Amino acid sequence: MKKTLIDLNSDMGEGFGPWTIGDGIDEQLMPLISSANIATGFHAGDPNTMRRMVRLAREHGVGIGAHPGFRDLVGFGRRHIHAPADELVNDIVYQLGALREFARLAGLRLQHIKPHGALYMHAARDEALSRALVTALQQIEPTLHLFCMEASITFEVARELGQPVVREFYADRDYDLTGSIVFTRRVSALDPDVVAAKVLRACTEGLVRTVEGKDIAIDFDSVCIHSDTPGALALVQATRRALAAHDIRVAGIAAPAQA
Repeated sequence: MKKTLIDLNSDMGEGFGPWTIGDGIDEQLMPLISSANIATGFHAGDPNTMRRMVRLAREHGVGIGAHPGFRDLVGFGRRHIHAPADELVNDIVYQLGALREFARLAGLRLQHIKPHGALYMHAARDEALSRALVTALQQIEPTLHLFCMEASITFEVARELGQPVVREFYADRDYDLTGSIVFTRRVSALDPDVVAAKVLRACTEGLVRTVEGKDIAIDFDSVCIHSDTPGALALVQATRRALAAHDIRVAGIAAPAQA
């Protein structure tokens, strides 16, 4: 069934101090998306950047989400860290709490949480971590939307325990036959028209081409385009044009609520 409404999310604030990641396009990108995943300090981000991103999101009516990662500034959170599930969840809760306070300072509530990079992929296949994470969210933020792939253990556990979930489609990542994205630490520049066509096909036909050369069915609630993908602004602009041309409107999962 063709989608007529879709969330568009991107990772924001992924610099640190004076350093920026990707093209440094947060201010240009924010007005074009509906959900912002704000880095919370472990893989990228810092207090000043977090507060600036929250303010920017509020200015443009964009839903705010915590984007916690492995404690890995050097590797940008894309290197796997072996640690017990409880330790990783403690790190996630710590990061979520930091952004939640900046949201409260701006009179907002968090809309969602989305683990970053290798942590996201680890949770997708690890039941112990997914269950510990969702159990913690049930205690501290039971209405917080958890972003994940439909083809993941995270989705299964969240649905079982009653945590709201948002299924993602990755415009700038490849898929394999399992319905999972092919994880990579570095992404080359992509053709904006090709990416836009991929998103449009997923929205209108519910299909995506895999790296094995076959089509698989895909369902989702939000489209992700990473801000650190080279040329990300052009990818988002092309995608929005394609969606608008087919009467598919970009809108958030839930409007940012007053705290």
